[in-house]
Amino acid sequence: MILPMYIFGQPVLRKQAHDIPTDYPNLKELIANMFETLTLAEGVGLAAPQIGLDIRVVVVDLDCLSDDEPQYKDFRRVFINGHILESSEEENDFDEGCLSLPGISEKVRRPARVRIQYLDKELQPHDEWVDGFLARVIQHEFDHLEGKLFVDHISAFRKQIIRKKLISMSKGKFSCHYKVKR
Repeated sequence: MILPMYIFGQPVLRKQAHDIPTDYPNLKELIANMFETLTLAEGVGLAAPQIGLDIRVVVVDLDCLSDDEPQYKDFRRVFINGHILESSEEENDFDEGCLSLPGISEKVRRPARVRIQYLDKELQPHDEWVDGFLARVIQHEFDHLEGKLFVDHISAFRKQIIRKKLISMSKGKFSCHYKVKR
């Protein structure tokens, strides 16, 4: 089932998400719906707050990058109760966009590597370092779990430039091709 995307201005996007118990009701169905929603929206990552749930569930699908990045062939992963434990001092810049901020993209500086802890879709625990584009996606999605958005990482000058777009978006004035919560 396609779920509506929550857009900038919705309070759930600024709320810190909480860990879920391993017997969370209908978890497999939720994950399937999140992947279906992500695919329709043509994104690479989706966090539960973006569909209105303040829980720590993230889905990532990087298969669309596999023509240029073969390591991402059939890469679809679930991160339950995910947390970033450490990050590298080395950083890099990359243009980021977000399904919850349609039509906006900005250059964001983030650590090149992060150590994460999470449960997979089988509820098996993991503690690992990730790097490259996956590290970027993880940090972006895990930010949603902390009530943060990528625009929180840009300069005050850049925020001022996009301020009118953000205000309009919070008033429901935007366009996108996927289902949204109004």
